[in-house]
Amino acid sequence: MSPTRWLPPLAVAACLAGPVEAGPLSYDQALTRALTSAPGLEAANLQAQAARAAAPAAGALPDPKLNFAVEGFPVSGPNAGRPSRDDFSDLRLGVLQDVPNAGRRRAAVAGARAEISQADAERAAEMRKVKVGAALAWIDLAYAQRRLAALDEVLKALTPLWEAQPSAVAAGRSRPGQALSPVEMRASLEDRRSEIAAAVGRAGAELTRWTGEPAPAAVGAPPHYPIDDAALRAALEEHPTILASRSAVQRAEAEVDAARAARRPDWSWELAYQRRDPMFGDMVMAGVTVSLPIFARTRQEPLIAARRAEASKAAAEREDARRALAAQFDGDLADHVMHHEQWTRTLNTVLPAAQQRADLETQSYAAGRANLADVLDAMTALANAKLAALEREGMVMRDGARIVLTYGNDQ
Repeated sequence: MSPTRWLPPLAVAACLAGPVEAGPLSYDQALTRALTSAPGLEAANLQAQAARAAAPAAGALPDPKLNFAVEGFPVSGPNAGRPSRDDFSDLRLGVLQDVPNAGRRRAAVAGARAEISQADAERAAEMRKVKVGAALAWIDLAYAQRRLAALDEVLKALTPLWEAQPSAVAAGRSRPGQALSPVEMRASLEDRRSEIAAAVGRAGAELTRWTGEPAPAAVGAPPHYPIDDAALRAALEEHPTILASRSAVQRAEAEVDAARAARRPDWSWELAYQRRDPMFGDMVMAGVTVSLPIFARTRQEPLIAARRAEASKAAAEREDARRALAAQFDGDLADHVMHHEQWTRTLNTVLPAAQQRADLETQSYAAGRANLADVLDAMTALANAKLAALEREGMVMRDGARIVLTYGNDQ
């Protein structure tokens, strides 16, 4: 029996649920609304924007320094307090520019590029999180609404039978103890209705979280995501989690390069104009300063070793993320196969059997070979089978959306 055989009746039951609440959203509308209003995605976009804005400064020379000084001012002796009487006193105005070595600047540029890549990966991961969250919330809400509508139809159909049980006891067609069976069945189904109503509320609240819609109602057809195992597995290498860990490795390698560059000297240059008394004449000073990293064994080498260890740690974390993602993907596929088999079994075996039992018990009751309690029991079992079919269909649709949106490419 085809799994789609029972979809039209269930869709009709969903339409009979009553007036639609405010804020109806189709599946595509929910995803679009989430991608344009989710605060977490906006924060990730701003983080990527900040990384790009800061990139041009990476590797640039430090700001120059302006130097103003009074030199050679006499404070003792015959010329104390009178700088115009000797040729050592002057007012000095100079400019100083530090020039880190080229290795440091290249490492800074590489680090900035890795930071941009990491911010982009984190933005892509947040986008997937938003899409998956909104998709699952919409699917949960849609199928909770359908189950609630279907159960309301069942309660409406069974009410006359429940009310007829006392008269059957009075007429002697049922035992007195059987009059309590409808009470228990009705209470059980009403408990089930309360659970489903709560599921509608939870799913609606979750969809509000992602879309901002204050009173969402899922409308329209549910999504269908075919599972292409090979294509999804091939896309794992470009998953945002892997890209982020790859960028972390690049940043760690840039830190190693920066530590290595510290073994090479930096330098700075200075140019100054020295104003003296006119009788002595002014002067100009130019100079270069070079750092001397001559204690590399106790200063630079330990830092290089530390940065190398951090780079190895980042590489190990990248491999761990890759294995974890592959294991999670395989586990989700296994769950999807299980849920699809359960749904198909419910549609092809459990539901037809429950329907046949209900038909046979109804016929037997009409022929006087069964009592009303047997009919009620069979009808209740049929209702539970229909609800189970809807619930398992929702799980299959949920699996498809989660797997494709989580592991597929963003296109």
